[in-house]
Amino acid sequence: MRSRSTSDPEYTREFAIEMARTLTDSKCTEVILLDVRGRSQVCDYVIIGSGTSQRQMRSAAQEVEDLGKERGQHPYRTNADEGSTWIVVDFVEIVVHLFEPDQRLYYDLELLHADGKRIDWRRPEGERPPARAPRSTGGKAES
Repeated sequence: MRSRSTSDPEYTREFAIEMARTLTDSKCTEVILLDVRGRSQVCDYVIIGSGTSQRQMRSAAQEVEDLGKERGQHPYRTNADEGSTWIVVDFVEIVVHLFEPDQRLYYDLELLHADGKRIDWRRPEGERPPARAPRSTGGKAES
């Protein structure tokens, strides 16, 4: 499939896979990764996941942003609706959508991208998530 990007396609794919894994490590559910190269005018990959609460979704979005920064890939934009029931983290080539489950059903992005190819992002059996340094709390005590 033809990419809309000039970035290394294998690097972009691996980055998308690592983001999907990061969302699962951050307790998101029903995470899917869609290859929409040549089908979308906006991006090459779409990741959709469900969160368990506003706080958990914000935390998962931050984990994805941190992963990007670790790789030198800062997000272009991050947006959340007023109630944090839908959070979008846009890395241009990869767009991450985190939803509260009812909002996910309402917007049904899976249907919008139904022609996208599902990518298997799960870790091989027995492989553990990488250890990450704890996030800074900016001098505040964690609750």
